[in-house]
Amino acid sequence: MTGLLTFGETMGLVAADGIGPLAHARSFSFGIGGAESNVAIGVARLGGEATWLGRVGPDATGALIAGRIAASGVRTLAITDESFTGLMVRHRRSGEFTQVDYHRAGSAGSRLSPADVPAAELTAASIVHVTGITPALSETARAAVFQSVETARAAGVPVSVDVNYRAKLWSRFDAAPVLRDLVSRADVVFASPEEAALFVDDGDVPAALAELGPAEVVVKDGGRGCVALIEGKRYEVPALPVTVVDPVGAGDAFVAGYLADRLAGAAAADRLTTAIAAGAFAVTVPGDCEGAPTRAELASLSGADVRR
Repeated sequence: MTGLLTFGETMGLVAADGIGPLAHARSFSFGIGGAESNVAIGVARLGGEATWLGRVGPDATGALIAGRIAASGVRTLAITDESFTGLMVRHRRSGEFTQVDYHRAGSAGSRLSPADVPAAELTAASIVHVTGITPALSETARAAVFQSVETARAAGVPVSVDVNYRAKLWSRFDAAPVLRDLVSRADVVFASPEEAALFVDDGDVPAALAELGPAEVVVKDGGRGCVALIEGKRYEVPALPVTVVDPVGAGDAFVAGYLADRLAGAAAADRLTTAIAAGAFAVTVPGDCEGAPTRAELASLSGADVRR
């Protein structure tokens, strides 16, 4: 077994330093960002084995992505594509609002196809993690997600899905049936209340998601913590009180914390404790994945024993 396997698009990230309108920004940082690679990096930082697969362009940004992910301890399967590496530009308009503009139509990452994800990688994994972002990128990327999920399921490999709805990629009308179908094939699902509302009725959201099939449902609710229904048992874990520096990447860190503990064989309550601590740590540092915490750092933040 090779631990976590995930795949999707990772892009270059241009981020304005400071807070305010983009027009007044005078300095910028350049990094990388992608939900799937964020999770892989988070799992690796917490001591788990992780593999990320994706397409990158024949450019400096593509080389940076492959190098940065590999340097984080993640086994990296970067496929060089003839198209460009996608780019996102982010600025914090205010302390409460972050805006991201994407430049990814026709990018290397969007050209992912079923042939890119080897069956041998899927069947050897301990868990396969996908997000609702990749199916929105292109028809071939969507096919890659669903074929990979079915291959994993047929081999008895658990499938994890983070709904991760992106309104800039597709409409609610287009996304809802695809995301519902994807969640129905998952063993583990993560969603915010707003994301879940795309395809289940209001009310008991964890129960409604569980009715679609997943045995482990985790509803991420930001500063209110999380509510989960795992193997029929309900859990509610409050958020940790921290000073928010940058909210970007908190959801991915949360997922990484949960999956890292799942890979380590931890009990459900412990997985959720680690997930909450990882999400809280992520908002205290800037960047998508640069500040992914170690076990020791989580323990110092939460006071909990997360040093498995």
